[in-house]
Amino acid sequence: MISEEEYMEIKILLRQGKSIREIARLMGLSRNTVRRYIRKGAEPRYPLRKERGSKLAPYRDYLRQRVKEAHPQWLPAVVLYREITLQGYTGKLTVLRDYLRTLKSLLKTEEPIIRFETRPGQQMQMDWLEFGRGKGHLSAFVATLGYSRYSYVEFVNDETLETLIRCHEHAFDYFGGIPEEVLYDNMKTVVLERNHYGKGQHRFQPCFLDFAKRYGFVPRLCRPYRAKTKGKIERFNRYVRHSFYNPLASRLKGMNLKLDKELANYEVKKWLRDVANCRIHATTGKVPVELLEEEKPTLLTLPRLQREAQPITASLNEEKISFQHPLSVYQALLEEMRV
Repeated sequence: MISEEEYMEIKILLRQGKSIREIARLMGLSRNTVRRYIRKGAEPRYPLRKERGSKLAPYRDYLRQRVKEAHPQWLPAVVLYREITLQGYTGKLTVLRDYLRTLKSLLKTEEPIIRFETRPGQQMQMDWLEFGRGKGHLSAFVATLGYSRYSYVEFVNDETLETLIRCHEHAFDYFGGIPEEVLYDNMKTVVLERNHYGKGQHRFQPCFLDFAKRYGFVPRLCRPYRAKTKGKIERFNRYVRHSFYNPLASRLKGMNLKLDKELANYEVKKWLRDVANCRIHATTGKVPVELLEEEKPTLLTLPRLQREAQPITASLNEEKISFQHPLSVYQALLEEMRV
């Protein structure tokens, strides 16, 4: 009989499209045994008898332990091959690679999916989204409120500290208040060194920290290699790229026009208002702009500061916007796209 772990490996290999012959070779089992458990469709109830026939079999426990210890990082097959070779393994690297693929798939199936939900007004997640490289490239400041999923996007030409702070001011104006905390990754304009003063005690960028204190929010850092802790903004980033930027940029490119910062902000304002923030969100099952009405009363009050810049949600004076082509040209082309 085989163990439950090996039964799971058989199922995973089968799902990956491996033949019975390949599974038998990788598992060190006979084809009849593999075929029997595939047809049986039930986990074994007896302890594993001693494996035979596979050169890799004596090292599987060691490999499982090494992979488990390194998770969520992944150890290259050549590294593990070198380790077990020193222990006496004489098999091929390809056999090891195939076996490690089953462990990677097993880790993915066993890893629980955790939703990090926050109460109204508690958290905003922020990230930069980059489009292209070199001169004239665009970046997008993207911010999402954790409870309502109400989002803000602003296109810029750089990711400097000054730009970061200005975009925060615009986002807070757009939301109508300030969350208790904002979650970031390891961007240098926010944090200079993680755990500098001890575990969880980070050395933040002094000017940015002063800004956070002035506005009354606490900067938080997502855990390294735990992208799911910032999953709300990551998912919205994909949504911005695939549902807004790519369709608009590609159509303009087909007309020999380039999407610049001014036009991107002009269009994203309407997209946020008419599409992104008024759709039914796939996770919450509710409309972000409607949930914002619940969240807004819990947001911190905006400080009474005179700011020179105005958010993109303010009424746009089309005559003052500097496009690379007259606005009427863009408008006519975009209308043609929608027909």
